[in-house]
Amino acid sequence: MTLPSEDTRVLYPSGAVDLQATVLHSEPLADGRSAVLLDATCVHPVDAGWPDQGPDLALLHHGAAFWPVEDCIVGATDGSALYIGDDIPVGKGTPGWAFVVVHVVDAAGLSAGDTVTVEVDESLRDATSAGHTSCHLASLALNDALADRWKKEVRPDALGHPDFDGLAIDESLIGQNASVDTYRLGKSLRKKGFTVEGFAEALASIEAAVNATLLVWTETDATVRVDRDGDLLTDRRFWVCELPDASVRIPCGGTHVSSLGTLGAVTVTLALHDLDGTDVLTMNTSATR
Repeated sequence: MTLPSEDTRVLYPSGAVDLQATVLHSEPLADGRSAVLLDATCVHPVDAGWPDQGPDLALLHHGAAFWPVEDCIVGATDGSALYIGDDIPVGKGTPGWAFVVVHVVDAAGLSAGDTVTVEVDESLRDATSAGHTSCHLASLALNDALADRWKKEVRPDALGHPDFDGLAIDESLIGQNASVDTYRLGKSLRKKGFTVEGFAEALASIEAAVNATLLVWTETDATVRVDRDGDLLTDRRFWVCELPDASVRIPCGGTHVSSLGTLGAVTVTLALHDLDGTDVLTMNTSATR
């Protein structure tokens, strides 16, 4: 089968959970499963470049048959071969390469030209979207709470505060109505002007400040949307939250709820531990809906 020459068209940024699509390519994988490429999809894939949000659960229907999507991963092709996940050898936007959504199914049976109905698990999508929106809110609130710990000017976040989250983040994992973010408070962060001294003693007050800000924001029921430059997989997308005093815009390729009021109570817990001589801050965020 011919591999596609342009990126997959993706509809999940708009909240879509079902659509009809055409199979462009299907090939066997080493583990016996099959990789299916569609012209368009509403299934959110995991991106090995920044795997914060995992794949949707979904089904592909064709006639009376259906295939559970066991995994969904960003892939890329130069027209001669398909590369998946960590095996992709080039960056997004490389001329001559198409970045595609790879739907991994358990068996063969789909061929190029087949029309399929794509159906995403709505409950998991909603819970994951709530976790992702809560994660962005919490990171902004944390930046605000830590603003007075900077002795040098650094890049600002979307609200104009020093971007601790962007400068210190080590890993971010989005779950159902929850997220876990870890930050390294190491030498490079201190060289940028961040004050680590007294951080452990101030942890409880920092946590309280973050939660107070989150309470104010969620009570506004501000609208949330994903703006995008286009519908192709590598087109830029932005999380936008219309807070009363500011329109917040953050680059993001994930899925989100439509308003802060749907999150219920968003709270964080902060913990600090030592990892090989470096302080590591963990922020657990949860949305109690």
